[in-house]
Amino acid sequence: MLTRLEVRGFKNLLDLQVEFGPFTCIAGANGIGKSNVFDAIEFLSYLANDTLVEASQKVRGSSGLRSGDPRDLFWDGYREHQREITLVVEMIVPPEVEDDLGSFARPTATFLRYELTLGYSAPEREASVGRLTLLKEELRHINRGDASRHLRFGHSAKNFRNAVVLGQRRGGAFLSTETREGGTVINVHGDGGSFGKPQPRAAARAGRTVLSTVTTNDYPTILAARREMQSWRRLALEPSSLRTPDSLSDARVLDTNGRHLAASLYRIAHDNPAMFAGQDAASVYARVSGRLSDLSGVGVEDVSVELDHVRETFTLFLQEMGELRLPARALSEGTLRFLALCVLLEDPTFTGLICMEEPENGIHPANLPAILQLVRDLAVDAQEAPDPSNPFRQVIVNTHAPGVVQLCDPQDLLLAEARPHRAVSGGITRALSLVPFKGSWRTGPGRPSFSEADVVAYLTAPAHAQLRLPMDLVG
Repeated sequence: MLTRLEVRGFKNLLDLQVEFGPFTCIAGANGIGKSNVFDAIEFLSYLANDTLVEASQKVRGSSGLRSGDPRDLFWDGYREHQREITLVVEMIVPPEVEDDLGSFARPTATFLRYELTLGYSAPEREASVGRLTLLKEELRHINRGDASRHLRFGHSAKNFRNAVVLGQRRGGAFLSTETREGGTVINVHGDGGSFGKPQPRAAARAGRTVLSTVTTNDYPTILAARREMQSWRRLALEPSSLRTPDSLSDARVLDTNGRHLAASLYRIAHDNPAMFAGQDAASVYARVSGRLSDLSGVGVEDVSVELDHVRETFTLFLQEMGELRLPARALSEGTLRFLALCVLLEDPTFTGLICMEEPENGIHPANLPAILQLVRDLAVDAQEAPDPSNPFRQVIVNTHAPGVVQLCDPQDLLLAEARPHRAVSGGITRALSLVPFKGSWRTGPGRPSFSEADVVAYLTAPAHAQLRLPMDLVG
């Protein structure tokens, strides 16, 4: 669970600091940079798994496409000046992790702070691009006694916080940065604290983050941080992927683009070891069809997955009222996206952070309450302990739709807007800020906030609207 994000020098995030709860909605105008927040989170996830070069190439460039030039990732990256990106996260990591060899281990602490600073090295020859360099990397624990100051969103200390903030460490950092005569090194410290010598890794020659190199349970807390960051994903459900049939050899986990929808639902219904006692396939299908029936205009009698042994395929079918039976490929885009989220809701193994852009796309305005409630229900209930019936999931969405903003709990809302910031050069420039609603848990002395007056465009009909409800129907 990502509880805090600090970004400096990444795209238009000059100096961003934001806290997250189980569910967060970021609202802002088109082109203001809301997606760059997701890019920063996604970049961290890539860095936990890939090389610096691979991670930089997977993130959207300034054009919105994958980029081969790492300067796209830096604030004002094409001007000649010192280029640095600093990424800081506070996170709650899993209480048990599996390493690449199939062994399990428990981290010393589950509430951690990770700091990473990257620089830029210019190309060494013509017709080549520069590269990212590792300047600083640190991983430290947050004491259980300090957890209440860091977790400010509404939650139960007894049921939730005491269940997820575990462990105690008396030593120092798990990863630390040290400047030596030969250059900067990243020290890897064992979970035993002061026992044993740290293992130094030369930062200048590192082709990837040190955290991403930990694959076994020799360093269980570092591995837990890596696994947590690997679970941060951007969900971009594409109709073509949702409609693609699954073979028996395909993965049975829903991909971020929506592939393997049928195979995933079949696995959840028939052979999911995390299912609750007494549950069967019929009850899973019934819950999915019941939730899908929340969409007005869709008469759902049943949802099921058919296994064709001859063709070796899974096919998802929707049985409508009136005996019409439709395969997934015949459903509308909005219905398919809603159905995919219904399937995710039933999957207790699908945990971590989900970022979603404009979940209302393809949804009729009358169905906005249903889609927003479904997205909220995907997130963990922080009043209860996480378990298979309350998976440890976190959801962040962004939107520019007035209907979504109006339906959101103000406690969950952040307003994306360009505000004055001091640039690296010392001058004043404008960069993205995420501002909470006044009186919500994110506000505090000296911290900016917004009120209803700042979001009038979201709360009223547009000027010159041709159709309006009569006054006796309003409210």
